Amino acid sequence: MKKYLSFFLLFILFPQYNFSQPKAPFWAKNATIYEVNIRQFTKEGTFKSFQQHLTRLKELGVDILWLMPINPIGELNRKGTLGSYYSIKDYVDVNPEFGTKENFKTLVDEIHNQGMYIIIDWVANHTAWDNKWVKTNPEFYTKDSSGNFIPPVPDWSDVIDLNYDNKELWKEMISALEYWLNEFDIDGYRCDVAGMIPVEFWNEARFELDKMKPVFMLAEWDTPEMHKHAFDMTYDWDLHKIFNGIYLQEKNSNDIIKHILKDLKNYPDYAYRMQFTSNHDENSWNGTEFERLGEAAEVFAVLTYIIPGMPLIYNGQESGFNKRLEFFEKDSIIWQKNKYEKLYKNLNELKDKNKALWTGAKRGSIDFINNDNDILIIKRRYDENEVIGFFNLTEKEINTNIFSGKLTGTYNDFNTGESIELNNNFQLKLNPWSYKIYFK
Repeated sequence: MKKYLSFFLLFILFPQYNFSQPKAPFWAKNATIYEVNIRQFTKEGTFKSFQQHLTRLKELGVDILWLMPINPIGELNRKGTLGSYYSIKDYVDVNPEFGTKENFKTLVDEIHNQGMYIIIDWVANHTAWDNKWVKTNPEFYTKDSSGNFIPPVPDWSDVIDLNYDNKELWKEMISALEYWLNEFDIDGYRCDVAGMIPVEFWNEARFELDKMKPVFMLAEWDTPEMHKHAFDMTYDWDLHKIFNGIYLQEKNSNDIIKHILKDLKNYPDYAYRMQFTSNHDENSWNGTEFERLGEAAEVFAVLTYIIPGMPLIYNGQESGFNKRLEFFEKDSIIWQKNKYEKLYKNLNELKDKNKALWTGAKRGSIDFINNDNDILIIKRRYDENEVIGFFNLTEKEINTNIFSGKLTGTYNDFNTGESIELNNNFQLKLNPWSYKIYFK
């Protein structure tokens, strides 16, 4: 009898989950994601001041707004004057520098009213040194042989590592994740250093969150197992590094082809890969897209929309903002009219309307057209929708004949809107680091 009672109690305390593959919300298939740094977005650095930009972002064609962490920042051992957003003092409160919970709720409601969606950054791997759990639940943390708290990485001295061997931590963390869906109706999470946490935790968290509403989950990681049950999208870090390498003439367009073909083989067809030329880490620590990619910044930005995946815009990119934003200090974006605003708007419209560029299980096929020169030729297709991209990823002008029966037809020119007829033998001229996009 005791044996069966013990088994029953084990079943109640540790429920058996029947995990399935993640199902991204329907609205994600043709979406563009936009990263928001609330501190630096406006001079005020508040939810209210950011809210004034929503109409502009809607007109830009943005679909998903990803807000960097909005929680209170730890003060003990903080870095710089304002500290790191990723040093979480309280998982169920907002940073008072940004405003109040009421301000945040108003912001979420207005994002939804504008027909956009919001995910927030979630830091589950570590907390600030002055998080309440340090006193109430010290068993949640990793300790050294002397019983001292330790950071997950030596350089991350402003945070301490959480220990996921403790299943009570799982319950508390999932409860906190549920809080923001319950109280504010957000649409999902971007999960910081997700691979430094057991994927089994994320599987369980996704299972519980999906009971409440269909969520969109982005992992800051880049391995296929993250997609099995927990995440819709992962970072394509390797392709980003290839972009940088091509500009330095250490890589070439063939490396892009090899990478994408490998990705299509290794990742499930429903997996989203996030494509980008910048984000908060790259901007602050490795340089802006103009520092790393120079005059190739535009052609690689366009490429992120043509290859499989979901393109990311880091705030300021649409204004051609060429400055590394301070990470631990106030350093506002200088907003200005720029050619990139129109470029991103047009790219977002193409991504939204042309099914050949949709993402995940709804994505169009991809064909790399063989060519004996340095032009990268990509054809995407879904039913009657087609997009063809010609990319010169070199510093020299290319003037050549293109021979291919796969490119024939009548298309619209992305840059001019004019109709163009392609046949199996046509002349193509591309300036250094330039592109031509045709679609139908």
